[in-house]
This record gives sequence, structure tokens and C-alpha cells, in this order.
Amino acid sequence: MSVNLAELIHKGGVFNGLEGSSPEEIYKKITEMMEIPAGLSSDFVCSALCEREKILSTAVGNGIALPHARIPIVKDEKEQRVCVVYLKNPIDMDAPDERKVFVMFIILSSDQKNHLQILSELVHFFQDMEFRRLLEQNASEAELLNKIRKLS
Repeated sequence: MSVNLAELIHKGGVFNGLEGSSPEEIYKKITEMMEIPAGLSSDFVCSALCEREKILSTAVGNGIALPHARIPIVKDEKEQRVCVVYLKNPIDMDAPDERKVFVMFIILSSDQKNHLQILSELVHFFQDMEFRRLLEQNASEAELLNKIRKLS
């Protein structure tokens, strides 16, 4: 099965203006706000994201981070999601380009293959200047999904 990024973002949701001064603080807040996949708790998801962040920053540059667990934690493929989080104030996450992170795409996947497909799709969209401009404007879920469908 190939991943449908628009569907995964719709399932994960888009959150705007989240406050926090560290990845851990952001992860704690967002896991309490987002719908957590069946069989998992917000504390478990938060812990998995924090543990991965300790190993190596998930910031990829251009103000974007891709937080995810070190190993896939979602049991059912239908429960996968990508949660888009716009930060109220950008935070330093040791990005390769040294740019502060203003948006996170939190990836909750069911297996390595799907995880890599999600990453590949996201990287494809991040290469599009218009898509990055939408992110910088804190685009709504509808705007993001519309652009993703046009680029797919």
C-alpha cells in the first residue's frame, strides 16, 4: 500500500500557535491535544518522540522538523497519521542549516516501509517552493491538503 499524505495529515490534524521553548515541551503539549492512535497513550507517544530527539535532532532545515519514534509504534496501519504543528515561536533544534524550527510534521507510522514512504513524500513536497511558502504562512489544513493533492 502506498501512503496517502493528505489522508494522514487529515487524520493527524493541523495545530497552530503551539507554545513551547523545547522539543520536549512541544511534544508533551501536542500529544495531549492530538488524537492518539488506538492502543497508545499520550505519555507513551510523548516519551517515544523525546527518546528519538535525544539520539539526533529531527530538524531537517528550512525551519522544518520531522519528529518520529525511533521504531514504529502504531500497531494498525489504518491508525497511522501525520500531525502538523506550527509553533508560536520558532525553537532551536540544531538544524543542519542552523535555522530555527517553526513547523513540525510529527510522524506516527506502523512499520519501516510506510515510515520511509511518508518521509519520501514529505521531502518531495518540501522541495516545492510554493509548498514551503504555504508553511511559512501557517497554512490551514484545507490549504495544505489542496496543495498536496495538486502536487501528487
